[in-house]
Amino acid sequence: MDAAQTLETTRQVPAHEHAWLVDSAHDTSDGRVLYVRCGAGCGARRIDLQGPSTLPPSAVSREFGR
Repeated sequence: MDAAQTLETTRQVPAHEHAWLVDSAHDTSDGRVLYVRCGAGCGARRIDLQGPSTLPPSAVSREFGR
């Protein structure tokens, strides 16, 4: 591992509460799939699933892109 790789793996990303914004969505047999991104500008994205209930959407992927 070189110095640039070491710096990249040790750099800390400031913690914040993500403000998930929906980029796009579509209906499936399991519910509505939501493609969301963090509105705070950190670059995080994930995929959520809104089931057929009144519960909030749940993440079906890990955050990526930060």
